[in-house]
Amino acid sequence: MNQGQVSTLNDKKRHTRIVASVVIPLISICIALGCFVAFALAQGTSLEGLYAALYYGVLANPNFLTQTMTRSVPLICAALAVIVPARSGLVNVGGEGQLIIGAVAGTGVAVSMGDAGVGIIGIIIVLLSGALAGGAWGYLCAVLKTAFHAPETVSTLLANFIAADIMLYLLYSPWKDPDGSGQPQSKPIAADLRITTVAGLPIAFVIVIVIAMAVWALLNKSQWGFAARVVGSNPVAAFRGGLSVSRYAHSAMLLGGALAGLGGALNVLGAEGQLRPGLTTTFGFIAFLAAFIAGTSIWKGVMYSIVAAAVLVGSNPLQLRAGLDGNASYVLLGVTCLAIVVISRKTGRAS
Repeated sequence: MNQGQVSTLNDKKRHTRIVASVVIPLISICIALGCFVAFALAQGTSLEGLYAALYYGVLANPNFLTQTMTRSVPLICAALAVIVPARSGLVNVGGEGQLIIGAVAGTGVAVSMGDAGVGIIGIIIVLLSGALAGGAWGYLCAVLKTAFHAPETVSTLLANFIAADIMLYLLYSPWKDPDGSGQPQSKPIAADLRITTVAGLPIAFVIVIVIAMAVWALLNKSQWGFAARVVGSNPVAAFRGGLSVSRYAHSAMLLGGALAGLGGALNVLGAEGQLRPGLTTTFGFIAFLAAFIAGTSIWKGVMYSIVAAAVLVGSNPLQLRAGLDGNASYVLLGVTCLAIVVISRKTGRAS
């Protein structure tokens, strides 16, 4: 086989992978919807109710795409927070806590600014604060691993609960809005610090896609990304080759945590406008599932995070129009992820 034939074969494989990354989620959603319809009918829901929920909640909803992109912002960031450490052989289960810490730090900085009218400069400061806080939260778990041999799967998982407790303490005591309705929530963020939409396109979503491109370039086109892959695939060989395994573990968890923290801050400035309990509930775990399915592929992680966001947004009308329980959305999401995994494995073996 000559060089031209090899190049053609590689192009075909690359084209197949790109098509599969789009087709597989679509097929999976169709299969998942069929299974979910059977589940809903078994719960006593009528076909008319399901059709009304699907039509009015998705097909006839002019804001569906905007809502999906908005919901996908923290999911994409948390998925990237899993994928980046995974390149270095680390398992980051702490996306939820890093999202929360980023949201807490961003809210604290934003509220402290008040109505100073700092605009874009203030937004950048808030986002950097969230990223730094999330990065520090992830870096702490990396230090526990390298200094005390604490498994990062355990430390990052437990850090989620600590982050949630910190947020709840602040919201129930020092940060509670005195002018609110009595609910545990922070003061609203000033209007000039909010990230809005342009022609139905959330600016926060655009920022996240640009960040995903930068992370892809870092992992695939830089010396750091190459070294991180070497450390992740064979740490013993990397150590013998002069690479510091600890340093790459620290930097990977720092970057991963920073990405999740940035997602938390973006979620506050974009979708929420203030800090409240349940701000990112289950987002980190859903993103971990999306990243697990994607492996170490940045764009698959982004795609599956958007699919998860679409499922969550599309499932809201199921409660209002079809009368299903609120947990039905997680049933639909679970079936969708299972279908993606099965189809991906089957197509991978076939190729």
